Amino acid sequence: MPKSMEVLPACVQLMNPGALRPFVEEFAISLLNLGHSRLTVSGYEASARHFGHWLQSSKIAVDEIDEGVVGRFARHRCRCPGGRRTACLSTKYVNRVRRFVDFLVECGQVAPLKEEVKCAHDDQILAFQTWLRRHRGISERIIHRHGRMVVRLLPALGPEPEQYDAGLIRQVIMEQAQRSSRSNLKTMTTALRGYLKYLAAQGLCRPGLDRAIPIIPQWRLSTLPRFISSAEVDRMIASCDVTTPQGTRDRAVLLLLARLGLRAGDISDMRLDDIDWREGTLRVRGKGRREIRLPLPQDAGDAIIGYLRDVRPQVACDQIFLRTVAPFRPLAGSSVSSIVNHALGRASIENAPSRGTNLLRHSAATSMLRGGATLDMIGTVLRHRSVDTTAHYAKVDVSMLLRVAQPWPGGAAC
Repeated sequence: MPKSMEVLPACVQLMNPGALRPFVEEFAISLLNLGHSRLTVSGYEASARHFGHWLQSSKIAVDEIDEGVVGRFARHRCRCPGGRRTACLSTKYVNRVRRFVDFLVECGQVAPLKEEVKCAHDDQILAFQTWLRRHRGISERIIHRHGRMVVRLLPALGPEPEQYDAGLIRQVIMEQAQRSSRSNLKTMTTALRGYLKYLAAQGLCRPGLDRAIPIIPQWRLSTLPRFISSAEVDRMIASCDVTTPQGTRDRAVLLLLARLGLRAGDISDMRLDDIDWREGTLRVRGKGRREIRLPLPQDAGDAIIGYLRDVRPQVACDQIFLRTVAPFRPLAGSSVSSIVNHALGRASIENAPSRGTNLLRHSAATSMLRGGATLDMIGTVLRHRSVDTTAHYAKVDVSMLLRVAQPWPGGAAC
């Protein structure tokens, strides 16, 4: 009997899952091994036992489980043991059952549940994403985003790419411009431009249509970098409670962001073998599948060692930074941004110009510039492809700008 049954109500234990009994017990053990609390495991196990009991009473064999069976279970008028009397089950309860069914799929007892009926263009979008993966050095996140953007435009474009023309392309973008923000519209046009290039490369549409996409006006590097002072960055780092697993992890993440100007994706993708402890370097996989080794600052390295040694969950995953609650999965990029946002709140920094990882990236560049680093050095650390991107930070060095500023023509004060 799995330990989780110690907290299961007696009425739930009376449910007989029938042929699924051994799999229910293995399911509970697997959840415990993932780090879920016994209370959480007991809820999942109760749902799985209920599902098994219903299958047996409905005379449905295990190998007959599919999406329709799960739907029938969700809608059944429950009169099962345990005093439950309900016309339908909650979404949360059914989702627990779906996770148990996924476990049965992994065990080879159930065929994978059929996905929703695919639209006619799904295969084309998948082929487009494969083409991006093969010919463009962009991350999986951007590949999926481009796919979503194109799917959004396809109803207006039509199902036959060979019929596309410049007028249609411009009309679709102008219609989207009426209900989309400028930044979202730029993302959309970038995705569509790539999709039209893919279609042309495959001979599915006339070449050159990507040039018909209107250019969304936005002056590159026209704004000042968004940053906070070094003192405020130090307050953010000091706000982490290192007596807790989450605080220990967050401090290591913030130190890497603040010292090396890493992106959220760099933190998410960082793996155990990326750190060369003997040489004191960190391998970073950036945009365009480029890799670079950066010196690992002493305080950031010490923070990572403390996290790995004391609080990181012992799971079969080589990503360094994981969630602190089960299931212990790698941090997503949005979670890394949330770490920055929460640290700003703890440090009572209310006037921050932004609240994501780019805030610390810009702050690191600004701090290096004011500390005497050259633009070439900053560009190397931040992994900029163009020197113009790094020169963007020169705008914040007011003292240097005053030295090179030319007098206003005619001698009039500006």
